[in-house]
Amino acid sequence: MPVTLASLVQHSALKLTVRAGEDRLGTPVRWVHASELADPVPYMEGGELLLVTAMTLDAADREAMRRYVRRLAGAGVVGLGFAVGVNYDDIPDALLEAAESEDFPLLEVPRRTPFLAISKAVSAAIAADQYRAVTAGFEAQRELTRAALAEGPAALLARLASHVDGWAALYDASGAVVAAAPEWATRRAARLTGDVERLRERPAPASAVVGGTEDRVELQSLGTGRRVRGALAVGTGATLGTAERYAVHSAVALLTLTTERSRSLQAAEQRLGAAVLRMMLSGQPDHARTVAGDLYGGLLDAPFRLLIGEPAGEPDPAAEHPLHALAEVLESAAARAGESVLTVSESDDRLVVLAADGGAVALACEPYTERETEEAGVVVGMSAPAGPIAAASAYKQAEQALSVARRRGRALVEHEELAAGSVLPLLADDAVRAFADGMLRALREHDATGRGDLVASLRAWLSRHGQWDAAAADLGVHRHTLRYRMRRVEEILGRSLDDPDVRMELWLALKATESPLPVTGPVAESE
Repeated sequence: MPVTLASLVQHSALKLTVRAGEDRLGTPVRWVHASELADPVPYMEGGELLLVTAMTLDAADREAMRRYVRRLAGAGVVGLGFAVGVNYDDIPDALLEAAESEDFPLLEVPRRTPFLAISKAVSAAIAADQYRAVTAGFEAQRELTRAALAEGPAALLARLASHVDGWAALYDASGAVVAAAPEWATRRAARLTGDVERLRERPAPASAVVGGTEDRVELQSLGTGRRVRGALAVGTGATLGTAERYAVHSAVALLTLTTERSRSLQAAEQRLGAAVLRMMLSGQPDHARTVAGDLYGGLLDAPFRLLIGEPAGEPDPAAEHPLHALAEVLESAAARAGESVLTVSESDDRLVVLAADGGAVALACEPYTERETEEAGVVVGMSAPAGPIAAASAYKQAEQALSVARRRGRALVEHEELAAGSVLPLLADDAVRAFADGMLRALREHDATGRGDLVASLRAWLSRHGQWDAAAADLGVHRHTLRYRMRRVEEILGRSLDDPDVRMELWLALKATESPLPVTGPVAESE
């Protein structure tokens, strides 16, 4: 316990007597200072017990004493010790009345008690309190270490909450609550995610104090490098004491060790993950399982999704790389759900992710489907569910979806959207339109001279699958007229309409140059 005025009064060797301010004796004493200045306030920091003999004070002047005591109280001085038997045989009434009016603690110091004895008593009490705090801190450190090694972060948080007489919560790199203790603190911790996100924007280590009506919360970032790996929140009813702060610092160090992996280990895992992925893509799932061991759990034996992500534009060097941020989101989602995930950074320009189908990673990707590439900072293609032997096909599907996502300005496109929708939206590409315009230019130039309507006739004939009578009826012309026009189309283009590839290319060219381009199916709805 910290030394207080009450503990000094109770010190049998000091023989101090309380003359005023009895209700405020529980105030802690930070230090003892003796001063005979008429105004010692400029030299005070607050929390001191001031000792005087009144050598230069006019202690009998009521107005002077009111100003003197008021100044001391306003400066945070916790009490005044007046030595009797030196300049005054008793405490003057003027000083006593001023102390009583301010409810300011006034202690009578007998002549036989030297000021040095009071200083020594306070110094010894402060040293003893600091020793108790350090001892308690070391004991807390041992207890937290045992909990972290034996039971993990959740047990560590429970011990920490007990030590600080409050609550504690752990956040992952994305700002989501991983664990909290006691259990009721989970909801309280969730309301601080905005503060945690702001803390993440600062290089580690960083801290912040969040004051509220419920409690006082200290946030501490976790991580040894520039990137924050997580955060610890500690909520208490009052400012942390020395012992409690030792416990918090120990928890930060232990949690940092559990969340911050060495760069060499990360590099090794990246190399192993890349090797496993290459084996999967080359059709060697059995070898991939052998190399991976237990690292990726059952991920390589169950249906999975393969994702390929790239930056939407040129990344800002001053900000976190968008692919790193995406990897953090997906890895954190998998960790919270207890799932395995394989992430491989092929370079700063491409991220490949292998995740369980229908798992937490897929759910974490859902918000990206509604966002544009500029907003998200990344563009992602996701394959359809695949098995271990179909990894190469899944990779190709993800690349195809990635290409479509980039062309449409969407942050994420799933390959299943492309398979379930129409091919027509894919024609809305400048290169395709340029090809279509070039292919049909000669026919349009012919029609512009007023010598016939070859483009409309070609469209009607193709839409009727080459049925002369039906197509002629749609155009309102004789079928012989239509036959003549189709021969002219062949002559102008120099290509035979009997060739199915020619008919397909002409039909797609016609669809690509229609304005607006008709879009149907699930892809159109998603856009």
